[in-house]
Amino acid sequence: MSAVRQLLDQAESHLRVGSVEDVRDALTRSHLPDFQCVGWYGVPPAGWSVVIDAEYADQTTPAPLAKRFGADRFWERWTRSECLCKLADVPMLAWWPQHGLDVPADFAGDWRTLELGPLIVSVALAPSTGSTPSLAPSVQL
Repeated sequence: MSAVRQLLDQAESHLRVGSVEDVRDALTRSHLPDFQCVGWYGVPPAGWSVVIDAEYADQTTPAPLAKRFGADRFWERWTRSECLCKLADVPMLAWWPQHGLDVPADFAGDWRTLELGPLIVSVALAPSTGSTPSLAPSVQL
């Protein structure tokens, strides 16, 4: 099993939920609408970047987004896409026209989405080339 897959398989043990102050030392964080944060504490393998995104699962899907992308498993797909945007350092509005809420077929990394109590949390890793993750040839935004 690869080190990346092993890290993702153990993702629950690398996540903490708390205030911004509580998770200030996390490797990466995701801010929730109630000012809580989810922090990631797993060290990625050398040459890999890691990001997370979290949302409350019971949130209503905004109507314009549900119309555009469908409501089925919306927050799962949203958090995964947010992770890919973070890895590519592009805003969601730049991602949507080319990828929607899908993972590009040539994505060079790996990801996992978890349901943790009331939260949907996605974790994604991608190989780094210097200081920038290398996602996929199709991610040329």
